[in-house]
Amino acid sequence: MPDTYRSVFRPDLFSGQVAIVTGGGSGLGRCTAHELASLGAKVALVGRKIEKLSAVKDEIARAAGEAHSYACDIREEEAVKSTVTAIIADFGRIDALVNNAGGQFAAPLESISAKGWETVVRTNLTGGFLVARECYTQWMKQAAGKGHAGAIVNIIADMWQGMPGMGHSGAARAGMLNFTETAAFEWAPVRVNAVAPGWIASSGLDHYPPEMAAHIKSLPKHVPLARLGTESEVSAAICFLLSPAASFISGSCVRVDGAVPNAKRPREISNQHPAPQFDGFHLAAKPKVLAGTPGVLKK
Repeated sequence: MPDTYRSVFRPDLFSGQVAIVTGGGSGLGRCTAHELASLGAKVALVGRKIEKLSAVKDEIARAAGEAHSYACDIREEEAVKSTVTAIIADFGRIDALVNNAGGQFAAPLESISAKGWETVVRTNLTGGFLVARECYTQWMKQAAGKGHAGAIVNIIADMWQGMPGMGHSGAARAGMLNFTETAAFEWAPVRVNAVAPGWIASSGLDHYPPEMAAHIKSLPKHVPLARLGTESEVSAAICFLLSPAASFISGSCVRVDGAVPNAKRPREISNQHPAPQFDGFHLAAKPKVLAGTPGVLKK
């Protein structure tokens, strides 16, 4: 296994910049934090569990990168305000925000309580809004006036055909897309975009109950590219949107989903040959639930 991230971008792409990654202690956030650090960014890792953040911070340090960790529940407004203030005090600036923190549980709509619904919406919509708002009002707005507009990438999900079994998350993610489009207008020249991952072979898959294992393992056969995505493929889309190559892209959403929304659900997918994948994350590991699953090429 290589000891450094193998990004498709040039090593100094984000040199001198500061990037916040919420939910940076695991999964897509961890991978993205590693890639940003490998490209020269100083990374602020934000999440609820300081132990997980500290572990990622140490991983990045071993790879010659720089990261700090900040324990914060993004659902709590005052905590978000103080965390963004602390990041500015420590780093002196904010160039990028990867609004990645989120979570949900599997349940049919009829069994979701008001508390369960509100918890997911607060995490996947309200929390993301709070972090973005504070990054904008505390730093990016003033920096934009001086010619140093930053960029925000909101991580949503593939919810274009609904999210059966996770309707609370689908509603929140759809709201986050609309927030992205509104903020791109109101906060310009700060660029605000979204990335919508589809079915990704990430550690989060191991957090679902055992009764979902068979369904998770069946997912590749419903993907036109005949496999699940990698964390690196999502991170690459994020880094592109944060980079100068996307300097005229705002209010957009990049889908990283293998064309799943383009496959009508009643139709069988004939392609049985998985598409080539990119996996540059040197510390990536296949979720245990996917062991032996066809269409999962991740090591």
